Amino acid sequence: MGKGGALSESVVKKILLSYTFVGIWIFLSFTVIVYNKFILDKKMFNFPYPITLTMIHMIFCATIAFFIVRVLKLVEPVAMSREVYLTSVVPIGALYAVSLWLSNSAYIYLSVSFIQMLKALMPVAVYSIGVAFKKEAFKSEIMANMLSISMGVAIAAYGEAKFDSWGVILQLGAVAFEATRLVLIQILLTSKGISLNPITSLYYVAPCCLAFLSVPWIFVEYPVLRESSSFHFDFVIFGTNSLCAFALNLAVFLLVGKTSALTMNVAGVVKDWLLIAFSWSVIKDTVTPINLFGYFLAFLGVAYYNHSKLQSLKAKEAQKKAAQADEEAGRLLEEREGDSVGKRSESQD
Repeated sequence: MGKGGALSESVVKKILLSYTFVGIWIFLSFTVIVYNKFILDKKMFNFPYPITLTMIHMIFCATIAFFIVRVLKLVEPVAMSREVYLTSVVPIGALYAVSLWLSNSAYIYLSVSFIQMLKALMPVAVYSIGVAFKKEAFKSEIMANMLSISMGVAIAAYGEAKFDSWGVILQLGAVAFEATRLVLIQILLTSKGISLNPITSLYYVAPCCLAFLSVPWIFVEYPVLRESSSFHFDFVIFGTNSLCAFALNLAVFLLVGKTSALTMNVAGVVKDWLLIAFSWSVIKDTVTPINLFGYFLAFLGVAYYNHSKLQSLKAKEAQKKAAQADEEAGRLLEEREGDSVGKRSESQD
């Protein structure tokens, strides 16, 4: 009885810990999205410079990461050759820079609720790019599921009251670049056996991302900022916003590390519904019945995709355990046969 009680107590603690990490991630992700919208929207803080905002985030994150790795030496840098950095980290940094730039730009043109609906296309993009790079096997049932998600998002877009084609292009571009980055992380870093935690990830990727962002910034936003006499750098606003972005990176690592990437996907769906409700009730964005119907269809498709992934993971885990059991049984059989042969030879002597 004591053992059973101890087991149930440890399970409860594990569940509570998982929910805590999920709650922290949802809160920080929610905060960063709403905060970015507040800063970039012309009707709110009115700082419509997405590249500059993203660069501020990268400068802050790179500085903190450098301080932790090089000054405090709390985290060991990863052993990485120049070739690995140029062929793996640089492409990932470039994709991350473009993804952040486009996704932040979309907040100027689209509502928070509609952006979350468009983000439902992420599994579609990741699967399609995974198939293109031969990291995923093409399956007609999965593709049908991807089409159902796309159909739901298309209906949501049709029902959008303040549809802006340029904003949609920006957000879809952000989804495509982010999906490519996720697939490249799997191909480039995993294949080379490189594991990055959030600090080392920011330590290597943030400066690279900053370098790529500086190119369009010099031509697109710097001339406008230079001519603007009304602009002043608000350290409280940009400092707390950057701190939230940095904390979100840590929360992602904790959530995936302590639970799984699948848990994060499921939590992401909960966060999306919360953001849609917040966008409608607090920011007063228009959310139409067609919006909700389309997103609900997409949501069902994403939920089914996550369920299929979970079943696939369980099947792989069961196969692994069965293989280990067979290996152990074979080892025991060999030992018994060895013992019996030894006994025979002793009796013959």
